[in-house]
Amino acid sequence: MSSKSSRAKAVARTAGSATLAVAALAAITSAAGQRTPHVEPVALASTIEQATHPAAAPTTPAHAAAIAAAAPAPAPMPAPQVLPPAPVVPVPAPAPAPSYPNTLDGWIHQAMDVMAARGIPGSYDGIYRNVLRESSGNPQAINLYDSNAAAGIPSKGLLQVIDPTFQAYHVEGTSWDIYDPVANIAAACNYAAHRYGSMDNVNSAY
Repeated sequence: MSSKSSRAKAVARTAGSATLAVAALAAITSAAGQRTPHVEPVALASTIEQATHPAAAPTTPAHAAAIAAAAPAPAPMPAPQVLPPAPVVPVPAPAPAPSYPNTLDGWIHQAMDVMAARGIPGSYDGIYRNVLRESSGNPQAINLYDSNAAAGIPSKGLLQVIDPTFQAYHVEGTSWDIYDPVANIAAACNYAAHRYGSMDNVNSAY
């Protein structure tokens, strides 16, 4: 049975009892020869209203705390999204600088690398062949007996270059020392490229 139905029955019983009480009071008063007191219907209505709608109990701090505790807790805030760190791309190490032996073979290869970077032609065989003819592979060789020597500008180094030619055809990135084997080869090949097309085309004194 619902609470509303129970309450309605209780109200009905209360109203019936009140009606019987009023009737009984009227009968007794009439028998005694007294006037029946007037019963205000408002009082009866008030009694029925209170029975139908009982006043709400006052809210106490403890009651308020219980209501607050029973209320659902607010949903927690979502945690901030943490992005994974960007992958670290390893930077390749620079290629090590080439190493050349301090020999005729190493000098020629180093000079050829310098020449290739600047577009100066010349093969290993062409350079090697002319070095053997001009200085026998001695970077300190100097000719003190030819016409250049007589003019005060002797031929020097692996490819017997005179100072004016060395200075005019010096290749950037090499030493300014005419006896430096790499600088001597590079300058001589640069001169030969301008005059003969390449050191490969030189087969005698030049």
